[in-house]
Amino acid sequence: MRLGEPSRMQSSINVTPLVDVVLVLLIIFMVMAPQMRKGPDVDLPDTAKPPEQGDERAKILITVDQAGGVWIDDQPVAPEHFRERLLAAAGDKPNTKVVIKGDAVLHFGEVRQVMRAIEQAGFHGVGLIAKRAGAEKRGE
Repeated sequence: MRLGEPSRMQSSINVTPLVDVVLVLLIIFMVMAPQMRKGPDVDLPDTAKPPEQGDERAKILITVDQAGGVWIDDQPVAPEHFRERLLAAAGDKPNTKVVIKGDAVLHFGEVRQVMRAIEQAGFHGVGLIAKRAGAEKRGE
């Protein structure tokens, strides 16, 4: 190539930068996915050995926050509309599972009232979500 001559254009596509960008985006989504949970943040009660809790898909998540407020998935619900909203959340899916995530500072009686309301709405086998004791220390 001489000075003053136009350079030849490269006619092939280099996909390496595209793959790099896609891999970085994949890692970002993998890191952020656990942070994208439904409902308000609550301090879960500790338990010595909870069984495997499975994943939260195809379940209705009921959250009872520190103040005793009740949430269905990520929407706050007034106590007088709880039954209707719960049935609407279940839709036409038979045998929908319901799990409760209650704050650690609540008395069990407050959580039991929500369990009773769920049972009166026709759902049986309500699950409770807890965290393993010392999980923050070990990074779990």
